Amino acid sequence: MEIDSLQPNPDLLLQLVTMKMPFGKYKETLLCDLPVSYLEWFQRKGFPKGKLGMLLQTMYEIRLNGLVYLLEPLKKKS
Repeated sequence: MEIDSLQPNPDLLLQLVTMKMPFGKYKETLLCDLPVSYLEWFQRKGFPKGKLGMLLQTMYEIRLNGLVYLLEPLKKKS
């Protein structure tokens, strides 16, 4: 495994701080601001297919592993 593949993808992280939830209870909420309980619900029920599901799953993993600090500099830029 290359070292580069272990680094967070900056484009993906930027999408987490700029993209809004397109539906549901938290419609129009930035993905990075979704409550952990909502992400846990998706984890139990199944993440949506496609890009949104991948982003939600990534946000869940970030929260689960205490890596939210990675998004702070990006939130200030966006």
